Amino acid sequence: MDNIAQDIFENVWFKRIFWSLIVIIVNTLFYSIVSHLISRREKKNSRVFSNKKNRTYLKMLKSIIRYALIIASVLAIMRIFGIDISSMLAGVGIVGVVIGFAVQDALKDIIKGFDIISDNYYAVGDIIKFNGQTGKVLSVGLKTTKIQDVLSGNIVSIANRNIELVEVISGDILIDIPLPYELSVKKAEAVLKEIVTKVEKDPAITSTQILGLTTLGESALIYKIKLASTPEQKGQARRDALKTIVETLEAHKISIPYNQLDVHQK
Repeated sequence: MDNIAQDIFENVWFKRIFWSLIVIIVNTLFYSIVSHLISRREKKNSRVFSNKKNRTYLKMLKSIIRYALIIASVLAIMRIFGIDISSMLAGVGIVGVVIGFAVQDALKDIIKGFDIISDNYYAVGDIIKFNGQTGKVLSVGLKTTKIQDVLSGNIVSIANRNIELVEVISGDILIDIPLPYELSVKKAEAVLKEIVTKVEKDPAITSTQILGLTTLGESALIYKIKLASTPEQKGQARRDALKTIVETLEAHKISIPYNQLDVHQK
């Protein structure tokens, strides 16, 4: 029995598999420890990491560490199995062309991932729109950006190379308010101030601004107001504001003008 055990432990393939598993376990534990320390640091300094950009840097750092450990593990296992890495690197010129075509999309994703961070395209917590889907950015990795769809709650991954097609949604809300020509400018401005005062009570609204008369329409004077909200609450904030506008105009017995067609018969 002892001889069988000795033969197993002295077997070359057993040794290679054993040390390969050790490499994987050590690197996995190392990543878990580092990830835990980063998470603790984030919680301890919640004030610092409440900043979107700092949180994005943190997510990217974890992603870089993960990929670095994967590459290190692969290289270490190749050495354990007797593969001459230096010879491979020397011949990378020939193989590199083939591999380059195979991984060019992955390289684009990695490069664009750094661009997203350095140029501040968007950060963790921002609301973005891509391919008809609108979601909150959960993480920005080396290869992908993960968002949570605001409607379905589903997690969607976006390849970083598609950054040019991503639209960052702001919290600004512009609303046109058509008022009749018969209404004096003084009265119109008083009504607008009343509307804004009521809208400001909505907890989803962070700021309001009256932009004033912007267009002399065919059947109405178009006034504009600007509201600010969080991107997540933008849709509901707009609906609530429109309801407040209609209710205020009704209270003042001001009808909302609309285009009319006069038909003359001979």
